[in-house]
Amino acid sequence: MKFRFIFLIIIIISSCKDKGASYTSIPEKKIPKIVDYNFDVRPILSDKCFNCHGPDANKRAAELRLDTEEGAYKALKDNKNKHAIVSGSPDQSELFLRITTKDTSQIMPPNESNLKLSAYEIKVIKKWIKQGATYQKHWAFVPPAKQGLPEVENKDWLKNEIDYFILNKMESIGLQPNQRAEKERLLKRVSFDLTGLPPSIELQNQFLKDTSEDAYEKIVDQLLANKHYGEKMAIHWLDVARYADSHGYQDDCGRTMWPWRDWVIHAFNENYSYDKFLTWQLAGDLLPKKNIEAILATGFNRNHKITQEGGVIDEEYRIEYVTDRTNTFGKAFLGLTFECAKCHDHKYDPISQKDYYSTFAFFDKVPEKGLYSGVRVLANPPFITIDNKLIKDKLPFINKKSPEDVKVMVMEDSVGIRTTHVLDRGVYDGKTDTVDFNTPKAILEFNKDKFESNRLGLAKWLLDKKNPLTSRVYVNRVWQDIFGRGIVNTSGDFGMQGDLPTHFKLLDWLAVDFQENGWDIKRLIKQIVTSATYTQSTVVQENKLEVDPENMYLARMQRTRLNAEIIRDLILESSGLLNKEIGGPSVKPYQPDNLWASASSRRGLLATYVQDHGDKLYRRGIYTLIKRTVLPPVQTTFDAAARDQCEVKRHSTSTPLQALIMLNGPTTLESSRVLSERLNIEDLSPLQKIEKAFQLILCRKIKPEEKSILLAYYKEQKEVFTANPDNAKSFITVGEYPVSIHRDEIEVATLMQIIHTLYNMEETIMKS
Repeated sequence: MKFRFIFLIIIIISSCKDKGASYTSIPEKKIPKIVDYNFDVRPILSDKCFNCHGPDANKRAAELRLDTEEGAYKALKDNKNKHAIVSGSPDQSELFLRITTKDTSQIMPPNESNLKLSAYEIKVIKKWIKQGATYQKHWAFVPPAKQGLPEVENKDWLKNEIDYFILNKMESIGLQPNQRAEKERLLKRVSFDLTGLPPSIELQNQFLKDTSEDAYEKIVDQLLANKHYGEKMAIHWLDVARYADSHGYQDDCGRTMWPWRDWVIHAFNENYSYDKFLTWQLAGDLLPKKNIEAILATGFNRNHKITQEGGVIDEEYRIEYVTDRTNTFGKAFLGLTFECAKCHDHKYDPISQKDYYSTFAFFDKVPEKGLYSGVRVLANPPFITIDNKLIKDKLPFINKKSPEDVKVMVMEDSVGIRTTHVLDRGVYDGKTDTVDFNTPKAILEFNKDKFESNRLGLAKWLLDKKNPLTSRVYVNRVWQDIFGRGIVNTSGDFGMQGDLPTHFKLLDWLAVDFQENGWDIKRLIKQIVTSATYTQSTVVQENKLEVDPENMYLARMQRTRLNAEIIRDLILESSGLLNKEIGGPSVKPYQPDNLWASASSRRGLLATYVQDHGDKLYRRGIYTLIKRTVLPPVQTTFDAAARDQCEVKRHSTSTPLQALIMLNGPTTLESSRVLSERLNIEDLSPLQKIEKAFQLILCRKIKPEEKSILLAYYKEQKEVFTANPDNAKSFITVGEYPVSIHRDEIEVATLMQIIHTLYNMEETIMKS
């Protein structure tokens, strides 16, 4: 045991040690030739000025607004002969004079604010005023335009159009890209990105032996065609759709929405275009021809929490459900903080409260109840009933194991069921003005001659070529899923308080190209993963770290940890335990005792945690049952989404609990035991067993120095267990998977220690 932890420490230290490279100074930031309001000026004003001179009327000082052209150009309240900005004349502009004055009583921002403009920021504002101080519409509300590819110097590096934009930005700040990643590491990276599973030894050997120019592209095509591609893609969409297997709130009874999850996996595997994927989920029930699959897809809108608690007000909770659908629509498809306009006009973005409730109206016509009581009821109407005949005839992708029919909540509109009102402060009974179907004009006017006044019209509005957000938002999230960071880092907020794109022209090029090519998701992903940008190594060079510490400009490939579900899949697949069945009801794997005992009322199907057995224990992480009030602890510890609301980005933390789970979790221990048993059956030497385990788990061949360390550790542990056979027997008594017949307990325990150590290496759970 002692040797194993020394080994782990050596690995950690070697991955963190200083390579001895010299630091370089950060080049001075250059003032742009043409100062852009959105990208150069507005961020400065937003950080330093808008708190007192922005959109919030309650905090506004001196009745001066700098966030609008009208406000900035009008005469000042206390002196009608002066203006905050005089186009072309910094010396006559009070804004410039106040940020450069030496008078501490006049300087802006005031000293007590602890804000100060840098010399660079002052120069930018001065040049902007000289150039005319032109205000522009927020970049995200202007339809994307596909501009020509930028000029670059290092043309030999380029693989496709993406690389032009990335390299142009790199070269502008004095950086050059990394070399291409080693084949083994590249294969591991792309395999996890496209299927969420490690490459098999056979696939590793196939790729290493293939020396053709298109060897990598052939592997990409093979992975995109893999049936597990849909599962990997669905993980992110389940976060967006707030999918769970329970209703939420205190009673938190069960629900059966897993057939909708099966549809999502099916849609990705069949490569449904994004416009179809979006339309069916928003409005599949409103298509001209009745389509039961499209109706099932509308379950997206019904994944919100539902209360079953006595004593609640029915209308209050019905309004909560419509609110959830509206907020999810805003974040999932538009990348905006729509929810901020529920109680008042949006503080920063051009979304009024009336806009909010006009959009709310699209989701307000469902004949549902706010309170749906009954501890065994799984579906709140409207719903569809899925039986075996329907599966055979129309929905063959649904993996229904039970002969019982399944009820799945879907969407359905009732004509004239209710009128939608603006709600004062968002309170359910604070009805004020009546509103009709509409959307924020600042995004795109909802033309009722062009779009139907229902959710189908809303979907068409989203997919209109003039809509500036839909395509940008989706390609940004695909980019985020692959690189760990979006081109717009705030992937859920493309509004005025969100981050600016690091590569604006690339984002627009991808957005337009995505539309021009039929909203083809697999094509988009292939573009990204076959770029030279993606295939770079993750090696960190000190000079690059100094210039771009967050790697925003991608002069190396980002090194990220695998998602919570994927870590489980890696462990099970490498050990040979993974049940690769696609779809079906959620499962309950190993969990701590009394997991649900005190977290919710003791009523209904999910009152107590009853663990599954057999092959259900070894299903992929995407199929683990999600009870909203008690999330699976392993997934929570590794930063999985809470699923109580729409989430478009997972955070990544590093905590001691994660290390403890990898060391002591029953899945890791059982997988270590099973893989050890399987390798011990094979006619292999100890070194060959170690080499094979290493390749299965780390997806590369072992290095000579690693062989020496692990073989020495193997010999040491064999001596320990030989001297203490009872310890060996105790160590390998873990998990429910049947033990090998006539196993040598000393040999199994010894190799199990090696395998367990490999699972606990940082490299194992990193996409590098």
